[in-house]
Amino acid sequence: MFEAVRTNPRVAQVILALLIVPFAFFGLDSYFTDGPGGGEVATVGGTPIMAVEFDQALREQQDRLRNSSDGPVDRSLLESEALRRAVIENLVNRRVLALYAAENRLVVTPAQLQQTISEVPSFQQDGRFSLERYEALLRAQGMTPAMFEARLAQDVRVQQLALPVGEGSFAAVASASRFLSAQLEEREVSELKFPVSRFASEVKLTDEAVQKYYDANGASFERPARVKVEYVVFDEAALQQQVSVSDEEIKAFYEENRSRFGQPEERQARHILIQVAADADEETVKKARAQADDIRARLKKDPSQFEALAEEFSQDPGSSSRGGDLGYFGRGMMVQAFEDAAFSQAKGEIGEVVRSDFGFHIIQVSNIRAESTRPFEAVREELRAELSKQAAGRRFAELAEQFSNIVYEQADSLKPVADLLKLPIQKSDWVPRDAEALGTHRNAQLIEAVFSDDAVKHRRNTQAIEVGGNTLISARVTDYEAAQRPPLEEVKSAIEKQLITEEAGRMAAEAGAAALAALQKGESVDGEWLATRKLQRGAPALPGNAMQAVFSASSVKLPAYAGVAQFGEGYSIYRIESINRPTLAADDPRVAAVVSQYSRVLAERDFAGLVAELRRRYEVSINLPAVQTN
Repeated sequence: MFEAVRTNPRVAQVILALLIVPFAFFGLDSYFTDGPGGGEVATVGGTPIMAVEFDQALREQQDRLRNSSDGPVDRSLLESEALRRAVIENLVNRRVLALYAAENRLVVTPAQLQQTISEVPSFQQDGRFSLERYEALLRAQGMTPAMFEARLAQDVRVQQLALPVGEGSFAAVASASRFLSAQLEEREVSELKFPVSRFASEVKLTDEAVQKYYDANGASFERPARVKVEYVVFDEAALQQQVSVSDEEIKAFYEENRSRFGQPEERQARHILIQVAADADEETVKKARAQADDIRARLKKDPSQFEALAEEFSQDPGSSSRGGDLGYFGRGMMVQAFEDAAFSQAKGEIGEVVRSDFGFHIIQVSNIRAESTRPFEAVREELRAELSKQAAGRRFAELAEQFSNIVYEQADSLKPVADLLKLPIQKSDWVPRDAEALGTHRNAQLIEAVFSDDAVKHRRNTQAIEVGGNTLISARVTDYEAAQRPPLEEVKSAIEKQLITEEAGRMAAEAGAAALAALQKGESVDGEWLATRKLQRGAPALPGNAMQAVFSASSVKLPAYAGVAQFGEGYSIYRIESINRPTLAADDPRVAAVVSQYSRVLAERDFAGLVAELRRRYEVSINLPAVQTN
């Protein structure tokens, strides 16, 4: 692609990520029209955010959480007040930015949209834009290219707002240099340890002390209630094994969707661009046209000069250094006048001079990839899996209510629903009350259900509980043990070990602190110092409190000493023997990296301030009851 034909939109990186989920599918057009169904969940500057818009945004955010998780996502998270509040706040922030963009008449050109879309990795195949992949992904979202591009335009408009804020945030080089110098400071230290083990043998415990601790902390030894359950999982995977798709159905689907498996014609071309603005005066246009005509005349006599003339005369910085080569492109990826010319020329032909909004183009098509279609045999199994999944999804939707009704109406057993829907009854080992999952299904609501009175006391099936996308579970308690506090004899050894560790730690700290005081007075102490090692402030190699003690110790006189107690381990004294503070050159690339990172932090702060000011300007009102869970 060439920059002059498709101007390059600059992205505001981290700043935009604060508030905008890329391609979240909320467009400016929807901001100023009433949506179908539901009431207002918020108003911004007198424009409503409707419940249907909020519900769509919530579903998409839930889907993103599911897709980014390695396993099932807890339903309580997906339905949490915190998530719903974050979604409505994000919608409000987008709305105030949209209003501000409209007020300031920010526009997005077709060329900007084309380049933005072509550079999205999800729309690329083998490193280049794929129209087939683009359209397939949009279909999966229930969108047309026109819908997507209209909504994407709003995201780009918001980028235009974010960019100047980000570029206006600067971090001082001197501050960054001081910060980095501190992080790179090295201190050479040796360590003298007073381990707990050295004092453990000196601790004398009485039975009274153990009994007292048990009486005061017995609850901490209590084993929580636990259950054994049997359960059935109803999901698309189970149904997919029960559905079959015939070759005839697959063939019919293939024939009805042939365009999906086709690769449209692509052309490789090179061009020479003589730039002229769309609103240039007649004299300027005439002069540019004359230059283009002259170059074309030279090429008609000797087409082999194209690369050399492109490097010499083309004013497209993105392609001139490559002899004008633009690579392969399909329809819809170039401005219309350029595309019409390129797709009408024969291979090798030097076409007529073409004018676009960017100037005059001399085009030569260097190669043509003809339209092609993947054969049926190559996609048969892929389609079989897809159609099986679709069939299972439809079957799940048909039977989900039936599953829920049966486990409720025949609550004394899971066998009726298992037999009817051909589902295996699975059994668990002991599941404690504080468990987070049943088997591989992590879901707080499911754990609550199996420990409910109805499940434990009456041994009834739990209701059908959704634990993830199109997955329902019903469980039945088969065995139960109430919470139990073990007798003292069972936990006595653990109590003794803990009390000895605590007392030995106190003794180690006393001995260590006394030794530290002696060293700071210039006196010597008994003990073996470990070999010296270098520590760097920015690369912690000790526990946090030890690093803080070492780098907080005075450097006026060396050696300097610092001491810290570590719970359960004892006490350590650190002897700081030398200090190295690096001198950084002004052009050190590490300083530039810190400046860049800190600038981003400042930019995030400034952009958040802009959004806060716009929220005040446009009078935001959020109907919290409307977005809270029912």
